[in-house]
Amino acid sequence: MSSNVEYMQRAIRLAKKGLYTTAPNPCVGTVIVKHGKIAGEGWHRRCGEPHAEINALNQAGARAKDATVFVTLEPCSHTGKTPPCADALVNAGVKKVFVAMTDPNPLVAGRGLEKLRQAGIETEHGLLESQARELNPGFIKRMECGRPFVRVKLAMSLDGRTAMASGESQWISSEASRKDVQRIRAQSSAILTGVDTVIADDPSLNVRLTAEQLNIDPEMEDVMQPRRIVLDSRLRMPANARIATIGGSCTVYTTVAVDKNRQYPFTIETIASKAGQLDLFALMEDLAKKEINLLHVEAGSVLSGALLQNQLVDEIIIYLAPHIMGDNAKGLFHLPGLQKMKQRVSLKIKDVRAIGKDIRITAVPEYGVRHE
Repeated sequence: MSSNVEYMQRAIRLAKKGLYTTAPNPCVGTVIVKHGKIAGEGWHRRCGEPHAEINALNQAGARAKDATVFVTLEPCSHTGKTPPCADALVNAGVKKVFVAMTDPNPLVAGRGLEKLRQAGIETEHGLLESQARELNPGFIKRMECGRPFVRVKLAMSLDGRTAMASGESQWISSEASRKDVQRIRAQSSAILTGVDTVIADDPSLNVRLTAEQLNIDPEMEDVMQPRRIVLDSRLRMPANARIATIGGSCTVYTTVAVDKNRQYPFTIETIASKAGQLDLFALMEDLAKKEINLLHVEAGSVLSGALLQNQLVDEIIIYLAPHIMGDNAKGLFHLPGLQKMKQRVSLKIKDVRAIGKDIRITAVPEYGVRHE
């Protein structure tokens, strides 16, 4: 007989099946247990489709009555694109519900658990909560803070360089690392870059792995392409840039007036300026309103540095390549004003692993850490 922890671990593994397909909804997994055996299980597959609890209940059928339910996120209590899952659990007659974490969505935020308790269903929450939170950093950040979770991806040489003095940067990292980046892109709601990167490299910034390569449920068929966003304060975006012409959603944020008589192959959003540059806080607020959960950044040192200096970066992923690029090459972050050691930005290393010939470092900025 499995333990409660093992059943919740199973629910978390199921939730991960939706990593590439559920945005802007969270990834959720559910396991229904009756007499020590799994009676039904499911996960949320795509926004607008049945939630994890409904898929698990459909599989369990009549066996759901008096069963115990393990779900990674508090069942919803409101009607959105689908009916409330809390009502479905009540109607199925389940006996007890274990919830890994409460829903940060203000429309739910404990109301789902309360609805279950009022129906006489025993509830517990907090089982493997930290692991459950790791499933949905973007959704949680947007609900709790009103902005996306910002992940900055960078590739650098052993001496900390990201591009030659000429701007040439392809390719610093290995083919294995570039394939790994594709997986990270596929988990993102949107990919952000600056116009200087577009002009210098003409990137596509799309996901080029197939559903099979991403191990997506075969029934899903297609891969969701993240929205592509370019910051361009002076509207210098080339009309023939690949990022705008390969299909899918491309939005350019600018601070200048738009020529209404001109046709653009991309959407243009005008946003407030701050010290002559795009207001990054206003940008994040607008992206959150557009239901961007996880914002993946692939940009040069200036934009990456500005995001870090404004404490808008939640996670940094660095691919460290085994070569030297020299003193004249460009650095990782442009951070003007740092003069003393006590001003340095502290990072907490979350993970270090080999990716092909490279080393991938995942780190979290520790804002506010004092250096004596």
